[in-house]
Amino acid sequence: MQKKKLEAEISEAFIKQQRELIGRGPQETKTYIVHDMVIVRFKGVLTVEEKHLVQHDSGRKVVKQMRQVLREMYSKNFEDIVEKHTKCKVLSSHSDISTKMGERIEVFVVDKDLEKCLEKEELR
Repeated sequence: MQKKKLEAEISEAFIKQQRELIGRGPQETKTYIVHDMVIVRFKGVLTVEEKHLVQHDSGRKVVKQMRQVLREMYSKNFEDIVEKHTKCKVLSSHSDISTKMGERIEVFVVDKDLEKCLEKEELR
């Protein structure tokens, strides 16, 4: 499977997950496979309500806290998406949201150099 195709499939799976979880997907999602990491960048993730809340200091904290709780609750689901599509085991995952930019980043460290594996596969 080509790298770009796999990255697109992972992005689509995360968009679907976001719609189910938040009620709407991000405006843009891009996945990057870099060595043993799968990095997913979501742009335009804040809901209308969250956009209002982040205008205030305590609102920013509430949004970040709520998103972190959701991430912890569904971290296994997110890791399952990566494992299903990459056929690699997720060793660790990390997440953060920027309330200023309305972006979220997910980083998954997997048990193989996925980029090298895909390059070998493409050469066949």
